[in-house]
Amino acid sequence: MSHWKVLAPGFMSSLQDRGRHAYRHLGIARSGALDWDAAWLANRLLNNARDACVLEITLQGPRLRLPAAAWIAVTGAPIQLCWRDITLPMNRPILVPAGELSLRGVGQGLRSYLAVRGGFQATTTMGSRSTDLRAGFGGIDGRTLRAGDQLPVGPQPAFRGRLPAPTRWWIGDDVDYSLHAKQIRYVPAGDPAPTLHGQRWRSSQRGNRQGLQLDGEPLPGAGASQLSEPVAPGTIQLPPDGLPIVLLADAQTVGGYQRLGHVITADLPLLAQAAPGTELVFQPVTLAEAYDAACLIRQRMVRLDLAIQSRQGPRNTS
Repeated sequence: MSHWKVLAPGFMSSLQDRGRHAYRHLGIARSGALDWDAAWLANRLLNNARDACVLEITLQGPRLRLPAAAWIAVTGAPIQLCWRDITLPMNRPILVPAGELSLRGVGQGLRSYLAVRGGFQATTTMGSRSTDLRAGFGGIDGRTLRAGDQLPVGPQPAFRGRLPAPTRWWIGDDVDYSLHAKQIRYVPAGDPAPTLHGQRWRSSQRGNRQGLQLDGEPLPGAGASQLSEPVAPGTIQLPPDGLPIVLLADAQTVGGYQRLGHVITADLPLLAQAAPGTELVFQPVTLAEAYDAACLIRQRMVRLDLAIQSRQGPRNTS
């Protein structure tokens, strides 16, 4: 096992995988990659297990020193990826030699994902290597990266050949990361509650991995906190100020704010990439429509996986 040295940490870089499941009854957040579609693609491009640990990068990426060659893939929001002064392409596997790897500013969207062959080998806590920033465990001591950190990676092949040309490959370029209006589907709460649709919202600068706060015309009827009820990633809460919050991967397990509904799983990656100022339009759907949308996402993943296999040969599907 070798270790990559963190020369500069970037804005908010943390190790994440699929997250912790089956622990919410103990008050443990799920955590994990916010844009799971992008993290999954980075792993599949490298023939990693679907839930291998990746580096989640927010707005500004880190500078890393690689002691040996490594297979990497970067997906998600467009970001400038450089080995020394050579710009490298995203959305494809790349074998880079030892040296300095830089991930600079995100051009559009909010979060990018760096995967390495075999995944980052952080200590497993409760079945996951994900960083829980609120609770302070997982990843690297339960926090974002700092200069001087050592990121453990598995054995990598010796470098042979040349770096690839900085051109688009053939996959993963169909996501809109701009500030253009995004339609977010949600299943409304059963209880009488103010509705989100009918007006346009913007993602706020006050959001984090726990929740995305919305800016707009405050909703009428927002009341004081009530008895705590179970919540989960995707739950839409209404604080007393009338500006909704959509809970994300680091969400708490119970909450006392009024619940307006639940964003469908298929659209949570859109919220993960909603940079401050992104316009959001909420569309109510039924449970059946939410299920159909999840099936379509699964079908897209299967098609992508087949396309990758056709380019690179059979791979592990664990």
